[in-house]
Amino acid sequence: MENIKMSKNNNIDKSLFEALDKDNRDLETIARPSMTYWQDVWRRLKGNKVAMGGLIFLIFLTLIAIFGPYLSKYSYSDQNLMEAVQPPNSDHWFGTDDLGRDLFIRVIYGARISLIIGFAASLINLLVGVLYGGVSGYLGGKVDNIMMRIIDILYTIPLTLYVILIMVVIGESGLKSILIAIGSIYWIPMARIVRGQMLTLKEQEYVLAAKTLGASDFRILLRHLIPNAMGPIIITLTMSIPSAIFTEAFLSFIGIGVSAPMASWGTLANDALSALRSYPYLLFFPAMAISITMLAFNFLGDGLRDALDPRMRK
Repeated sequence: MENIKMSKNNNIDKSLFEALDKDNRDLETIARPSMTYWQDVWRRLKGNKVAMGGLIFLIFLTLIAIFGPYLSKYSYSDQNLMEAVQPPNSDHWFGTDDLGRDLFIRVIYGARISLIIGFAASLINLLVGVLYGGVSGYLGGKVDNIMMRIIDILYTIPLTLYVILIMVVIGESGLKSILIAIGSIYWIPMARIVRGQMLTLKEQEYVLAAKTLGASDFRILLRHLIPNAMGPIIITLTMSIPSAIFTEAFLSFIGIGVSAPMASWGTLANDALSALRSYPYLLFFPAMAISITMLAFNFLGDGLRDALDPRMRK
């Protein structure tokens, strides 16, 4: 072995070392910063400008729906026949309807109802659909067969019939009957998707390892299987919200949803039909609110689908 030359100060001779060239220095460079899966999902979602635009609009819509009515001097039920059917102006930004009610504040209240319906549907999907589908897919066998047949029976009954039956039972129409109807069947698509994920994931090695270590079925389902299926769950959840909002608007439009004087985008569109040719703005603003909200949720859902897919990683 070569003896290391020592200087008088007992330091290693610098002539024994040489600087690396640029190519060799780059070999030690970390090309990608270390991040978790969800941090990487957020990074890719931020790179999707359309999805981020949809997310920003939905946040803005939520804030307007919560705080907007407190910033206006009008209420959704205030009537002033002296200001009936006024076009959009500085005092009434969206104009007024045939009873002199401010259309802008009524559209905001419609956003409240639509967001309540959408978030209620998503909550039911999480609490009922995920657990129901997870239990069905994980247990399999006769339990899975019976649970899926129950879903098939529920899925054959139209939603409109559900709402009418609920209205007859509780004796009233409105937001309550729609929430009950949506809560009855809107978890079914989520349950089917989660069941399919469970059938695949329960065969993975980490499930066998958890069983070997003595983990209970409930713990395996909640701590291992459902977290690994969060990608499809979040995508389905995002896509179900606009569907629930549109369902509420449709039911209110045909007259079995939210009743007067409450303002819903569906009831506003229905009220505008009789004067469509004379006052088209009465239909334009609620229809625009429905369309933009649907687009925002769909853009966000598409962005989440791409961000949660590992094959789309760059």
